[in-house]
Amino acid sequence: MKQLSEMSEREYFACVGQRPGMFVGRTSFHMLTSFLIGYDQHAMRHGGAGLAGWHEWLVARRGHGCNHAWPGQVLHIALPDGWENMGDLPPEDETRAIDVLFQLLDEFAAERESQGQHGELGKTVRSGELGQSVRSGELGQSVRSGELGPSVRSGELGPSVRR
Repeated sequence: MKQLSEMSEREYFACVGQRPGMFVGRTSFHMLTSFLIGYDQHAMRHGGAGLAGWHEWLVARRGHGCNHAWPGQVLHIALPDGWENMGDLPPEDETRAIDVLFQLLDEFAAERESQGQHGELGKTVRSGELGQSVRSGELGQSVRSGELGPSVRSGELGPSVRR
């Protein structure tokens, strides 16, 4: 096995996906998404690409957007019939969501590698420009037309979001 410092992002994500408990303790979708958000925050602070463009890529992949952050976008793809509580998924949904998360991460990282955007995509997105899928107009109809829902358009996000 390669040293972590020698792995590409794609190899690193595969390593985490193969043995997630080594990285987060109790394996759950919620714990893994928290871990990946921390990974992304560290990358941002230190000039790496991290998960820049990931949310936009997921929206393009799904074909339309909503007001969910990227973990919700993954769940929409993994569990198209919906879910009750992201933090407490039934075991079969938890397994499906984790499998789909790492499948999508692999596809995202492979696409970035093939386009030579390992570092450039992060700099592009964080400088105010959007990633390739957004620039090429591959967003879903609801995002392109601005149909983001009344709570997003009016700024009424609810007390838990405003805090």
